[in-house]
Amino acid sequence: MRCGVFHRWLVVPLAAAILYGGTSALASEAEAPHIALLLPLGSSAFGRHAEAVKNGFLGAAKIQGGTPLPLRIYAVGDDTRQVVEGYRKALAAGARFVVGPLTRDGVTAVADGPVPVPTLALNVPEGGGRLPANLYLFSLQAEAEARQVARLAYLEGRRNAFTISGDTQILKRIHQAFVEEFSRLGGTHVTEFAYTADPAALSRLKQAAGLEVADMAFLALDFARARLTRPYLDPLALYATSQVHPGNAGPLAGFDLAGVRFLDMPWLLQPDHPAVMVYPRMDPRDSVELDRFYALGIDALRIAQSLLAGGFPAALDGVTGRITLERDRQFARGLTAAQFSQGKPAVAGRPLP
Repeated sequence: MRCGVFHRWLVVPLAAAILYGGTSALASEAEAPHIALLLPLGSSAFGRHAEAVKNGFLGAAKIQGGTPLPLRIYAVGDDTRQVVEGYRKALAAGARFVVGPLTRDGVTAVADGPVPVPTLALNVPEGGGRLPANLYLFSLQAEAEARQVARLAYLEGRRNAFTISGDTQILKRIHQAFVEEFSRLGGTHVTEFAYTADPAALSRLKQAAGLEVADMAFLALDFARARLTRPYLDPLALYATSQVHPGNAGPLAGFDLAGVRFLDMPWLLQPDHPAVMVYPRMDPRDSVELDRFYALGIDALRIAQSLLAGGFPAALDGVTGRITLERDRQFARGLTAAQFSQGKPAVAGRPLP
């Protein structure tokens, strides 16, 4: 792939370089071994998410006592050509380990070419397929979470599922992943209902829920949609992904989701967990979505440290879940089960395998 688009890249200044493992004065463009953090900090769509990842990574490095090599930050935008050029520039400057890209398109572009050094991508490429050597995947992939919800429901004895699907791309992917995994396990997908706010359609949904042809419903919905739909689904057992978790929205927001089972990361469900409480928190006014990306940055630092040290433990007690390395160089996150009760999510199980 030939790339003609160049971009500005940022170098961690002296104080940060010393704090996070640097040994020289201001890091320069001269070739020197380092860890490259490649993030879309210049993106209008993903800049805030990238900033949260960066802050989590740097905050964790401070707590852990630095990084094994000096850290340089390479800022890119939305264009995948910029991502590839940023990756090449990091390699030319002496990067021995790369963390990033963050977007799915960016990971796909990097995975299309040679990956000569260990690279921890923070998303998954389009289309799956075999990964190039040295490319590791660690992400907040929604489909992986939906598959875990399917396993949770099946382990809890559910065998016949209604599903309620939203109309956004991410909600469609969540729905498909749940149905595929639930069916693979031996469950039956009875029928799919499209999300609607139409009173007549909701009345029909309520009637269907009482027919005893299903013993559960999976809500492939976000918080706002799930909140409207949930009252029409009694007496079914209800399951969802972390999309329904509103974070710091307050207890009143959760009352409409009474009884809904979902999965989320320890960072948001277990603030007193030993693996969680050692790290600094984001501003509580930030969104729950940004909080998740901040946690992703924390665990990305810990994974990078382990890989640079020559290996990865059987399991890492991470803030984003119980992290294990699969055979295909993808890191899996075992999430924590919770259930809305009295307007609040209450932990209802250990992290899933």
